[in-house]
Amino acid sequence: MIEEYQIRVLPEFAATEQTLRRYMAREKGLDERTITAIRILKRSIDARQRAIYVNLKIRLYINELPNDDEFVHTEYPNVEKGKPVVVVGAGPGGLFAALRLIEFGYKPIVVERGKNVRDRKVDLAKISREHKVNPESNYSFGEGGAGAYSDGKLFTRSKKRGSVEKILNVFCQHGASVSILQDAHPHIGTDKLPRVIENMRNTILQCGGEVHFETRMDALIVEGEKVVGIETNTGRAFYGAVILATGHSARDVYRWLHQNGVEIESKGLAVGVRLEHPSHLIDCIQYHNKNGRGKFLPAAEYSFVQQVEGRGVYSFCMCPGGFVVPAASGPRQTVVNGMSPSNRGSKWSNSGMVVEMRPEDLSETSIKDFMSVISEPIDNSHPLAMMYFQEALEQQNWQQGGCRQTAPAQRMADFVNGRLSYDLPPSSYAPGLIASPLHFWLPKFVTTRLAEGFRRFGKASHGFLTNDAVMIGVESRTSAPVRIVRDNETLQHIRIKGLFPCGEGAGYAGGIVSAAIDGERCAEAAVAYYEKD
Repeated sequence: MIEEYQIRVLPEFAATEQTLRRYMAREKGLDERTITAIRILKRSIDARQRAIYVNLKIRLYINELPNDDEFVHTEYPNVEKGKPVVVVGAGPGGLFAALRLIEFGYKPIVVERGKNVRDRKVDLAKISREHKVNPESNYSFGEGGAGAYSDGKLFTRSKKRGSVEKILNVFCQHGASVSILQDAHPHIGTDKLPRVIENMRNTILQCGGEVHFETRMDALIVEGEKVVGIETNTGRAFYGAVILATGHSARDVYRWLHQNGVEIESKGLAVGVRLEHPSHLIDCIQYHNKNGRGKFLPAAEYSFVQQVEGRGVYSFCMCPGGFVVPAASGPRQTVVNGMSPSNRGSKWSNSGMVVEMRPEDLSETSIKDFMSVISEPIDNSHPLAMMYFQEALEQQNWQQGGCRQTAPAQRMADFVNGRLSYDLPPSSYAPGLIASPLHFWLPKFVTTRLAEGFRRFGKASHGFLTNDAVMIGVESRTSAPVRIVRDNETLQHIRIKGLFPCGEGAGYAGGIVSAAIDGERCAEAAVAYYEKD
């Protein structure tokens, strides 16, 4: 017999299968020995009140064993002789586009400017130890994209464009824990995700697809109004329709597109800082307990959002029990991001704390004054205007950090009160911090809204606004500063056939799962394009 139940239990009862089996036997009047298996279908934590509960949807197997897998398998045929489609970029958009093409019998040719996911680690270590940034292999470029070393969070609100469940099941098929199918806010962990990405690459290769590392697209090959392939830095060209999934930091691609008349447009983004608290403090606040999370609860998460002077101020990419990492992708820039291992076990918790910006905000006085010090004035209507602002912000951050990957930082309460921080708390940021008056040199458009947002967050969660927290500059890669304009139905560029702008770098996604969904959609659109031809 198989029964499903929705239950609400204390954390200690949900901690292990044994404790859960014992609880269900007692509550349902069953002999514990007859419960042969328990499968958790959905899990979430309710921390709204002082008493913390775990909400579970479970499947109980009584006197019989499960006869099905915990996830749905996708069949991938051999496509060695299939029609080629060029996929530029091996982030989530590109990888899932390639896998979806294989499902339809098409041969993906994946071209990735960076190194494979394992070899990237050497270059990432050099950023922290030697302050050297390899512009082709870093936290943004390389197999797995920007998401490979930034926690592997799989939560998305983008559920209308495709199947989130399909994406999660493909991750499980390639080695991710089935817990991602259960948890309300699933994540794989930066220590586990590289192996999953390797397995995806192996599937592509075993099915007859191609993957080329350290191969950067330098130009599209356009004949008339049609893309027929790409040229690369290796001197080799690849031919076929092109799915362009280059990620949000491929600024050279944006420049090439603009210079060659491919329609793009400036789009809004959000900029701010990484805010890092002691993990125990966040646990105490979120779980309403001075002793923190205890033995049975995970590191606590939080989410904040406020409207301040007509713009959103919000937390972004929250990493409980995680680390702040250097995410620059080129010279003369310092950028930070966050990640967490699968156990979320570090002493710190961090999130991006950012202010919404729109292209028209570049005409605001404090931003114009900021830009006048760094670069030439910006025409707000220029398609690359927001990218130029991003670059200027990161360059100024680099200068404030001592022209190295050390990051300028300030205690949270000092920032809100306009005071200097004469010392800084311990931090997970490996390259090191330098005390800096962020409230003084960042554009007032950002700082005034951020400070007011912090005041409101502190009122909502007592103890959150504290000098035990440190702000680390800058968080500027929240999304692409550009949208590559495409047709809503065919997903092709509005003018150039055979070009499918894809994922976060094209301005159509915001995270691993939404980029993966867009990758699958672009693969389907490429198949439709070939079949129509």
